[in-house]
Amino acid sequence: MTARPDARLKLPRRTAVGASVAGFAATLAAPAKAAEALPAKAADALPAKAAGALWSHEYSTSKTRNGQKISLAMYRKRVGAPRPGEPVRPVLFLVHGSSTSALTSFDLVVPGRGEYSMMDVFARNGFDVWTMDHEGYGKSQRTDGNSDIASGVEDLRAAMPVIARETGQTRCHFMGESSGALRAGAFAMAEPDHVGRMVLTALTYTGKGSPTLAKRAEQVEYYKTHNRRPRDRAMIESIFTRDKPGTTDPAVGAAVANMELVHGDTVPTGTYLDMTAHLPVIDPAKIAAPVAVMRGEFDGIATMDDLWDFYRQLPNGDRQFSVIAAAAHALATCRNRHAFWHAAQAFLTMPAPPSA
Repeated sequence: MTARPDARLKLPRRTAVGASVAGFAATLAAPAKAAEALPAKAADALPAKAAGALWSHEYSTSKTRNGQKISLAMYRKRVGAPRPGEPVRPVLFLVHGSSTSALTSFDLVVPGRGEYSMMDVFARNGFDVWTMDHEGYGKSQRTDGNSDIASGVEDLRAAMPVIARETGQTRCHFMGESSGALRAGAFAMAEPDHVGRMVLTALTYTGKGSPTLAKRAEQVEYYKTHNRRPRDRAMIESIFTRDKPGTTDPAVGAAVANMELVHGDTVPTGTYLDMTAHLPVIDPAKIAAPVAVMRGEFDGIATMDDLWDFYRQLPNGDRQFSVIAAAAHALATCRNRHAFWHAAQAFLTMPAPPSA
C-alpha cells in the first residue's frame, strides 16, 4: 500500500518564525558571524577530526500557531568557538524522540561509565552539532498542543533560520531517533533543500507486527483525549530494558531519569498518538536525501520486514541499512553504542557519488 502522509500532516508553509540568542552563561561569548562566507552547500564538505576544548551555546527560536508565539530552545556544540575565515564545518542536527528532551537524549553524562554524549562525539569528529527541544519538552514552551510529528516539522523549520544566521549554511545532516526519525523524515519530505544526509535510528514505518506499538496502542484513547502523558522514573528506566535487558548499562536509565525529571513528570502525547493511530506518517518514496536506516538487533518498535519495506522504497541509491548487534531500541546509549557511532559517522562522511 502506498503511504499518503501529506494530507494528514498538513504542514503549513506560512508559519511565522523568529529567533533570539541566549548564552549558557554570562561569561560565554556570543557566537561569531564567522561562517557567513561559507557556501550554502557546506553539508557536502567532509569533516576533519578536531582537537581542543568543546564550545557550547544555547539559542532560542519561535514559531506561531493560531496566533500564539511558541518559544523553542536550541543547543549547539563544536570544538572551539566560531572564527572568521575558518574551514567549512558541516552541521549535524540531532532530533529527539517521544519521552526525553534534547540534551538528555544527546548530551548525557553517566558518571564513571565512559562517553555517552553524542554531541561531544560528533563535535570531536568535526561536525557543528545542533539539537533542539521540541514543543512541550525540556526548556521549550509548554502549550495546549500535543507536539505531534507535524508540529515537530514546524519546530525544525523554525530552527533553520538560526542555523543559517550562525553558520552561513542552509543545509544540514540530520540524525533522528525513534519518533525523532519520523520528525526528521517528515521534514525531509517538506523541506528537501535543507537536508543533506540522514540517519534514521529506531525507526518505525507502518507499525505492523511491532510488539512495542501493540502494547502502546492499549492507551490510544487516552492519547486522543489528553495532550500530555505521565512519564515517571520507572517509565524512563523501562525504555532501556523493555526489549532486551542487558543491552544497556543500568546506570544509563538512572542517569537519564535524573537529568530528565527536572523538566517534570509528563511529556506530550502527540508522537505516541501518531505511532499508534496514524502510521505511516512518512512516505519513503518522497525522501530524496541519502538515507541510512539503523536499528538495534532486538528493537521492538518495528519488525525487520517493516523496515525493509521502507528501505526498498527510498529513491536515492545512496542508502544503507545497518543492524547494530547486541542493541535494542536506544542505540545512542546502549553498551554497543560505539558501533552505532562508527556506522553513523561512516555514512555521514560518505563521499558523494560523481556527477553524471
